[in-house]
Amino acid sequence: MDAIILEQPERLRLTTRDAPSAPPPAGHALVRVHRVGICGTDWHAYRGRQPFFTYPRVLGHELGVEVVDVNDPAAAIKRGDRCAVEPYLNCGQCIACRHGKGNACANMQVLGVHRDGGMQEFLIVPTNKLHPSKQLTLDQLALVETLAIGCHAVARGQLREGEHVLVIGAGPIGLSVLPFVQAGGGKLIVADVAESRLEFCRRWGRVEHVIDARTDMPAALRELTGGDMPTLVIDATGNEKSMASAFNLVAPGGRLVFVGLFQGDLTFNDPNFHRREMTILASRNALPEDFRHIIDLIEHKRIDTGAWITHRVGHRGLIDVFPQWLAPDANVLKAMVSFDDQ
Repeated sequence: MDAIILEQPERLRLTTRDAPSAPPPAGHALVRVHRVGICGTDWHAYRGRQPFFTYPRVLGHELGVEVVDVNDPAAAIKRGDRCAVEPYLNCGQCIACRHGKGNACANMQVLGVHRDGGMQEFLIVPTNKLHPSKQLTLDQLALVETLAIGCHAVARGQLREGEHVLVIGAGPIGLSVLPFVQAGGGKLIVADVAESRLEFCRRWGRVEHVIDARTDMPAALRELTGGDMPTLVIDATGNEKSMASAFNLVAPGGRLVFVGLFQGDLTFNDPNFHRREMTILASRNALPEDFRHIIDLIEHKRIDTGAWITHRVGHRGLIDVFPQWLAPDANVLKAMVSFDDQ
């Protein structure tokens, strides 16, 4: 079967390897990979800037797959089912897993990061990590994991209906946050440094209030919130300067969620933090219920995925176009790789 390996930073290689044998191990399914979404993790890994990453590695954790074989009599999936993949392989034994937080497993293995992912024609996956849908397209199934990151971040922030919510960063992660803030009744404000992204939020995301993050953000937020400031701020930038500045944008008693991350230490002013009695939260990966919730929302047309995919390529053409997609003027929101060239 074909596989694409990131051998080291900026070196992708198309190769062939033996396909997994059938039947798969107990509790697992053999799946045919049809779609692979490219996300920030893949871009950072390509550049050599991804935490927790080792080379060589088969990338790919945003997957739309078809079940080929199942070795799990108790599983709800069957051959021919199309599924989204929950790529977070947790141990089930550590303290996080025992408390229902498998997304923060102490022994986490993420497909495409710690373990070879979906940029290959066939893959073996635990059956409990497959989320089927009879209605979603393969493209939509591959988008579920992206949306799950935003869904989980909003859940971490314990969104309250009617509160002002600031989302900083309108890249793919920030955009994945928007529909869940809106579905939860939050008064949404989006900030970014790129006018094109803010315009996309206005047009596609139906976001009424956007802010150029290069301007006086506190002043703009005070005006939009009647002087209160947002009670929930979600930083999706993964930018050290933005994350440090976000402490100044939270209302007294408010919550700050970091869903983007960077390789380094984050510092903040302790008196400023204490006097507001802020709550700081990290958001990592997502939970099974996030995947099921998103599939239900898309099936009932409460989330529009139509504008997400901006670039496409068959897997044999990926190596040539991948560096081109890194250019800022490429305007990539979500690139999708096809392993059946359809």
